[in-house]
Amino acid sequence: MDNDYFSIDAILAENQKVQCKFKQRIPEMGHLGGGSERDITPLNKRQIPIWLAYIIIYSDWADFDIPRPFSNKVRNALRAEPRSVRLSNLVGAGTGWYVFGKTIMDMLGDEQGVEMSEMLVTTFKGRLVDVIDQAQHFAALGPVGGGGGGGIDSAPQMFREGLDTTERELFVLAQESAWRMKKWYEESSGGTKRVS
Repeated sequence: MDNDYFSIDAILAENQKVQCKFKQRIPEMGHLGGGSERDITPLNKRQIPIWLAYIIIYSDWADFDIPRPFSNKVRNALRAEPRSVRLSNLVGAGTGWYVFGKTIMDMLGDEQGVEMSEMLVTTFKGRLVDVIDQAQHFAALGPVGGGGGGGIDSAPQMFREGLDTTERELFVLAQESAWRMKKWYEESSGGTKRVS
């Protein structure tokens, strides 16, 4: 994640925890991951933030399990219908599912890393058309963020809530773009409407 050093999304992703299974005894480090023992013993499992797990895994002191947001259950659901999965529910603390996936992908070996990359790209492509489509649809209903309580504003809000942070940014950009295009078209036609 060197190229993402100043990225808030990358910082949040690196604070996510992965379960590490230690291969050897590590003295005086039992406090890691909230443990109460004095030492970490072989086969001991701990939830460690990714920024620390890098060092532990690359030093070959532990292995890590693929986190739940990328488990076989989630992968199967994404293969079946990527648009039906609420990515925002899979990763907490405002972290983006794609950014977290990229972080995990960087820690994996070649074969698993390629598989993770393909899953991320396929999911993104499978959901992108729907994100843009919905953004344009809701933009046709009125300006972004305008209006009152329920009704029209709650529909785009509910749709956005299921999106990953990256998808949410694209949704807002596409919605604003469509709304500005509509406004420009109406203004450039001089306010006159054609009657057929």
